[in-house]
Formats: sequence, structure tokens, C-alpha cells
Amino acid sequence: MNGVTAASGQTPVMRRVLLTGASGGIGTRLRKLLKPLYPELILSDIRPPGDLLPGETFIQADLADVGAVHAMMQGIDGVVHLGGYSVEGPWDAILNANIVGAYNVFEAARIAHVQRIVFASSNHVVGFYPRSQTIGVDEHVLPDSRYGVSKAFGEALAALYAYKHGLGALCIRIGNVDDRPVDERRLAIWLNPEDLVSLIRIGLERPGLVYEIVYGMSGNKRAWWDNTRAGELGYEPQGRAEDHVESAMAAQRGIAPDPVAEAFQGGAFCADEFSSDLAKIRPS
Repeated sequence: MNGVTAASGQTPVMRRVLLTGASGGIGTRLRKLLKPLYPELILSDIRPPGDLLPGETFIQADLADVGAVHAMMQGIDGVVHLGGYSVEGPWDAILNANIVGAYNVFEAARIAHVQRIVFASSNHVVGFYPRSQTIGVDEHVLPDSRYGVSKAFGEALAALYAYKHGLGALCIRIGNVDDRPVDERRLAIWLNPEDLVSLIRIGLERPGLVYEIVYGMSGNKRAWWDNTRAGELGYEPQGRAEDHVESAMAAQRGIAPDPVAEAFQGGAFCADEFSSDLAKIRPS
């Protein structure tokens, strides 16, 4: 087995770290930030990054291809799993990339004796909570989309592999990763890339970690989420959404009102395809 088990209480050794979804928006940012921390960083995606640099190791793989996923997992100590369909989409696309693909990643990690996996979950797992309510990580899921459902599945999968197979897992319910919050909603859910790296390091390196869920947000005064557990695990966000409030609110004035999107934390994901009666489900 590579290194130590997740729950041994010792600090796991992360020599080779696999980053799936390395060609996506978040993955592209993380490539540059994780490489100095994990020199043997292995990149993977269904398509190569457009700006792959000399010295970067890339493995092209479709997560729905069992053989390809098992092959790229060999010799890996830790996984940062971003790969998959990153927005709402048709069921077949979500199923293959986010559900079948996630299962393949966790199962391959188990067989390869990977120590840790950081699963990129999403705020859309709890998108139908009202903006008037502050929620922690123990409330039941209220997904706002097929995409959100797939991320709830991933969190459950992580729990299964953590408790049944000893694969240490951190699920990060990511808000919005960007250099700054770009509208009013993102003032509550913004996550700067450096703070995401801090959370990833907790998932890969914290001694004794078994299974945890945290919210992926920076130090946001308007947050809808109680991230106490992340703080207990050592998270100290450096980004401050209020530093960007003027530009965010100026941009908000150009966005058309939407009563469904504005009622719930998931925003436009809640409003998309919405056919319910808002009067019945709107928070009082």
C-alpha cells in the first residue's frame, strides 16, 4: 500500500497527485498552484489542455472508460477529482461523466490503494435552500439540478469508500471560483483559487482525516453557509468578498430580475426548467 491509511493519524505522503478535469476552468488554475506543492502532479482530462507546458504530465482519459481510469490511477497517492460535466446538462451526459465517471474514479482509487481523494462537490447540492437561511454541512441535500443530484451522489460515494475501504475523503461544496465575485450572489459564495488550494491541502495532507464535507468559499461576510467544520480542520481563508462589493453590485444592476433565482441559493440553476409553484415553496 502507498504510505499510510487515511485514519492512521499520521500525515499521508503525497508524492504523486492526480488532478482530473485539468483542462477545465478550475483545473487550469489549479495546475499552476498545485505544481509547486506536488511536483509529481499528473494531469488528466477528456481533452488535452490548450496550454500544456513542457514538464507537465498529461494522461488523456474519458472517466466513463473503466480501463483508462484504472490505468491512470497506478502509483497515485492522492486524487483531486474535478473531472466531469461541470454545469447542468442532459441526463445522459451527467450520468456518464459525473455518476459512472465518479464511481470509476473511486473504485480505481480503492484498487490502487490511493490514500486520499478530494472530491469537487458543488453548492448546487443544496441549491434549493432559501437565501434567508444559513446552513451547515449536516442539513439534508436539496439539489437544484441534475448536476446537483450527481454531486450529491459523489458525496455519498465518498462516504462509502471512506468508511468501507479506508479511502480518506474530503468533499468541497464549491461556490464560485474566480479572481473576484462578479455579482451579488457571488458575494455570498465566492472562492478565490488560493483558498481552494488551502482546502485541497487539508484533504490531501491532514492527519487522521476519514470523511468530511466543507463549503468551498472564501471569507464572505454575506455567506449563506456555516463553514465551522472547515475552520476546525484548519482552514483560514484569505480572500474577502467585501473587498469587491462595489464592482459586484454594479454588475448586478445589469442582470434582469428573476424571482425564482433570487429566492434560492442555487440562483439560475433553480430557475432553469422551473415548473413548480413558487408560492408553495418560497420561504416565508
